[in-house]
Amino acid sequence: MIKLDILAIAAHPDDVELACAGTLLTHAAQGLKTGIVDLTRGELGTRGTPDTRREEAAEAAKVLGVDVRENLGLKDGFFRNDTEEQLAIITAIRKYRPEIVLANAQDDRHPDHGRAAKLIADSCFMAGLRRIETSVDGVPQEAWRPKQVFHFIQDRYYKPDFVIDITPFMEKKIEAIKCFRTQFLAAADNEPQTYISGQGFFDSIVYRARMFGKMIGVEYAEGYTSEKMLGLRSFNDMISHVS
Repeated sequence: MIKLDILAIAAHPDDVELACAGTLLTHAAQGLKTGIVDLTRGELGTRGTPDTRREEAAEAAKVLGVDVRENLGLKDGFFRNDTEEQLAIITAIRKYRPEIVLANAQDDRHPDHGRAAKLIADSCFMAGLRRIETSVDGVPQEAWRPKQVFHFIQDRYYKPDFVIDITPFMEKKIEAIKCFRTQFLAAADNEPQTYISGQGFFDSIVYRARMFGKMIGVEYAEGYTSEKMLGLRSFNDMISHVS
């Protein structure tokens, strides 16, 4: 089983593309192993179907160059932070053994996002407890706890604790988002228009990346919050952009 450096775990297919695709692309280009775990199939979405979302997610994964993408099949809109859901995520974490997990925003317009954020963070901790037993194909798994869990910023604005320069990969990020053609920039058809289907929502994703980039003197960036205090071994670890 492949070991990942960075694993993005999110409530719905397309959450990752909207919020942290540039970060995955940046680190994949540096030779790091990256992956995505979608918690649900997005079956409650107004537009499209679970089947079209699965196809779109697979296409986006190719654009992002991730090493793995899987869907846990939790119930869209109804998953809870309980034993069954935690064990599903714990199994995935132990399977891929990521150093860093990127998770949903801690609070957001869509209630699934905040619930997923807590569920993912709790599962990352629990995955490190050796007395919790999980297995894959009958083979027991070893305990594994990621070193960091960072929350990407989604619809609601939060001041990031840090941002990642994604300027060289912004076009690829947009390409990955557009793979979800039933969801974004949707042409007039028989399906209803939604909060995310029009040009205005799509433009807001680009504007947000520009705003975060401006904070550090680059063109585009993605922002993150951290529940834990972040530390540096020295000031040399920082990237400084002086205007």
